[in-house]
Amino acid sequence: MSVSSRQIQTQTQQQVQTLSPQQILVVRLLELPAVELEERIHSELLENPALEEVKGEEMSGDEIIDSPSDTDDSLADYLTEDDIPDYKLQENNRSNSERPEEIPFSEAISFFEILREQLSERNLSDHQRELAEYIIGSLDDDGLLRKSLSSIEDELAIYMGINTDEHQLKEILKIIQDFDPPGIGARNLQECLLLQIKRKKENDPGNSLLDIEERIITQCYEEFTRKHWDKILKRLDIDNETFEHALAEIVKLNPKPGASLGETIGRNMQQIVPDFIIDTFDDGNITIHLNSRNAPELKVSNDFSEMLGEQSKPKGQLSKENKEAYQFLKQRVDAAQNFIDAVRQRQYTLLITMKAIVDLQRPFFVEGDETLLRPMILKDVAELTGLDISTISRVSNSKYAQTNYGIYPLKYFFNDSYTTEEGEELSVREIRRILKECIDGEDKKKPLTDDELAEILKEKGYPIARRTVAKYRQQLNIPVARLRK
Repeated sequence: MSVSSRQIQTQTQQQVQTLSPQQILVVRLLELPAVELEERIHSELLENPALEEVKGEEMSGDEIIDSPSDTDDSLADYLTEDDIPDYKLQENNRSNSERPEEIPFSEAISFFEILREQLSERNLSDHQRELAEYIIGSLDDDGLLRKSLSSIEDELAIYMGINTDEHQLKEILKIIQDFDPPGIGARNLQECLLLQIKRKKENDPGNSLLDIEERIITQCYEEFTRKHWDKILKRLDIDNETFEHALAEIVKLNPKPGASLGETIGRNMQQIVPDFIIDTFDDGNITIHLNSRNAPELKVSNDFSEMLGEQSKPKGQLSKENKEAYQFLKQRVDAAQNFIDAVRQRQYTLLITMKAIVDLQRPFFVEGDETLLRPMILKDVAELTGLDISTISRVSNSKYAQTNYGIYPLKYFFNDSYTTEEGEELSVREIRRILKECIDGEDKKKPLTDDELAEILKEKGYPIARRTVAKYRQQLNIPVARLRK
C-alpha cells in the first residue's frame, strides 16, 4: 500500500470551554426577574420532595443568603467593611407589613413577551425553541439584532451548553423575522426596511410601487441614506412622480419595530414587582435590598437528610433495594442543595451588580435628576465587579429597581458616551434630550436643519458634528427638517 493511500491518524488538543450543569442552572436563574424566580422556586418545591421552604419560626441568621464560599476572591474582596455604612447589602427579610407591594407601573407591554407568545404558537423542537428564545433575548430594545450569529453561537456553547451552528441560527432567525411587527430581528436598518416592504408585498402582491420601493432599498441603499435622489432616478430609470410616491411610502416604514410594538399595544397598567429596593436617606446613605417578597428561603429536608444518613453504610453491605433507595435519596438531596446554592449565587451576583451600578450612578440615586446619569456601559460594571459582560447583561435584562424617585428598569441606568475631539466625554442621553428640546421649540414653518442644530448644540456646550446630530435625531425617530414642516 502506498503512503498516499494510507489513512494517517493524528491527535490534536483543543481547549473547549463548557459549563457544568450547576453553572448552567445559575445562568438560567440569573436571567429570571423576581416573579419568574418565584414561579421557578415553587415548581422546584413541587418536583423535589428533598427541598423544603424554611418556616418563619425556623428562620435564623444562619439561613440568610450570603456570598457563597466558592466565589472568586476578586468578587469576595469587592465587599469590604468600608462599603457597609453607605451600601448595606442584605436580603430584604422584612416582615410582610414592611415588604414592598406590587406597584402599578404604567408601561408598554414588553415586545420580548409578545415575541415569546408568538414563538409558543410555532411547532418547533425543544432545541429550536431554545435557540429562538436566546435570539429573542439578544435583540436590542428597538427590535434589531446587532450581535453576530457567530457571537450568539459562541455564547450558546459557553454559557448555555448548547451546540449549534450559524446555519441553524439563520433558519431560526428567519422564523423570528416572520413575527409581528414586520422588521423584528433585522440585523441592520436596510434589512429592517426590506422585511417590512416584503411583508407589504405578501399582503398586496399586485402593487407595482412596492417593487420600486424594494429596488430603491436593495440596489440604491447608500444613495438613499445620502439623499442622492438624482442618482437613484438615473440608476433605476423611473420618473419623478413614481419615485416620490415610493419615497413617501418608505419614510413611513418603522426603523424601530420593537419600540413601536409597545406603542401599538398601548400603554397598560402592569403590576411590576421590583427586583431591588434602593433607599436613599437624608444623610446620603443608600441601602440596597433584594426584594425576596415571594421567594421563600429554602433548605434540604431534615427527613431526607436523616434517611440518607441511615442508608450511608458501605455500599458492599447494602442490598440491591437499599442501594436503589440510597441513590434516589442522594440524587434528590444533591439536587436540592445544588438548587439552593444556585439561588444563593444568583442573589449574590445581583447584589454586587446593583451595588456597582449605584456606585457608578451615585449622584442620580442621591438627587433623582436624570441629567446626573453619567455615561455607563456593561463593560464598566463588569470591570468593577469582576464579572463577565454577559453576566451583567443577564442581570440588567428584564429587572427593575424601586428607588425614592420611582421604579426604573436596570437598562435605564446604562448610557453611552460621546467623546469630543478634545477628549471630553459627554452623555448621549443628555445630548439627545437637549436635541429634542431644540426641535420641540423650533419654528415649525422653518424647521432647523441638522447643521443649524449642530451649531445650537455647540453653543450649549455640546460640540458634536452634523452627522452625529443626524444619527441622534434618527434614534429619536424624528424626520429631517423638510418633513417636519
